[in-house]
Amino acid sequence: MIDLKFDHVTKVYRIRQYDTDEERISPLLRKINSLRRPRHEFYAVRDVSFEIERGEALGIIGHNGAGKSTILKLLSNITTPTSGEIRVNGRLAALIEVGSGFHPELTGRENIYLNGSILGMRRREINLKLDSIIDFAGVREFIDTPVKRFSSGMYVRLGFSIAAFLEPDILLLDEVLAVGDAAFQAQCLQRIGELKKAGTTIVFISHDLGAVERLCDRVLLLKRGELAASGAPAEIVTAYQNDATLSSESVEVHKKGETKEIEIRTLSFRDPEGRIRPAFRTAEPLVALVEFEAHEPISDAIFSIIFITAEGHVLCELTTETSTERLCVARGPGTIEFRMEELALLPGIYFTSVLIKKRNAPDLIHCQHKSTVLRVDVGKEVHGNFYLPQQWQLRQTEPASEDNCVPTGS
Repeated sequence: MIDLKFDHVTKVYRIRQYDTDEERISPLLRKINSLRRPRHEFYAVRDVSFEIERGEALGIIGHNGAGKSTILKLLSNITTPTSGEIRVNGRLAALIEVGSGFHPELTGRENIYLNGSILGMRRREINLKLDSIIDFAGVREFIDTPVKRFSSGMYVRLGFSIAAFLEPDILLLDEVLAVGDAAFQAQCLQRIGELKKAGTTIVFISHDLGAVERLCDRVLLLKRGELAASGAPAEIVTAYQNDATLSSESVEVHKKGETKEIEIRTLSFRDPEGRIRPAFRTAEPLVALVEFEAHEPISDAIFSIIFITAEGHVLCELTTETSTERLCVARGPGTIEFRMEELALLPGIYFTSVLIKKRNAPDLIHCQHKSTVLRVDVGKEVHGNFYLPQQWQLRQTEPASEDNCVPTGS
């Protein structure tokens, strides 16, 4: 039996270009000008078709902007298709973003009943599942507090718990593992597995490709709003990574008219024991190993590794340039290691470029542009666009005791 069907679905947004020069004019004139300005069409989803059978777990992967979240919003009726048909057979629950469907002024308990009612459940049904929902979310102490006072971690725990324990026929999950600590992520994966065994149809979007491989029966790969591939999880995840590698367009750069003093051979990513790994998790230790061949001695060499997002934005770098120590490279083969106690990157696919130059010199000796791909899976809980490893120390005039230390939510 088919629970979900996408039949040649297209979603188009019409966007007006904004002129930065208009910031100096009044809001009224700016609004009038915007109405006159022609709009261009942006295809978030273009002619996508697929079916999901009852009890199937379908994963959807792709770079940011590929159309993954748009498909979930179409399935959950948050937005409607420009063309095509969508059929949903069964009671559907969606966790598309942190706290989606919550009323901020209502308490956690009231939001559980509200969400259950939206799903068409009777109060008696919700009563039977209430304790399981609260205990799974770990918010019993705050369940009668308005959710606007919840932390983001409490929000997502309660949101997932409601979606997973009210037993919908179809469950839509978008990056539910992106917020929450490792223990909660393990709980989520276990619960998703239980729902799958119970016959719940699941649509799962995540940058955690390892979780996609473990949980899903089939995976769709989206590219610029179109369906690029569909098949077994391992096969499609590999195709996704290979596509990232092929599209990286590795380019070598060297100074014109001169022989390269140093040539980069390879860049590999390893664990602290030296084993090359296909993927790492946020906040895991990582070693980036660059192998090179020096044809001439270099008295003050600078090595850098640049990390680039799938959209082509330079994100960060590892570099020896900030060190006061001069790196003198002798003729012959060599390696340089960059060790990170905790990997700072969020889940996703990243291109990497390796650069070698002389200190204070404008030209590069050698560059391999976007030559290697690094895959990062979900690890430590991260708020924002980056994880910053840190050390901290608490100092107080009076030590904590049972009398002056009151537990708070996290």
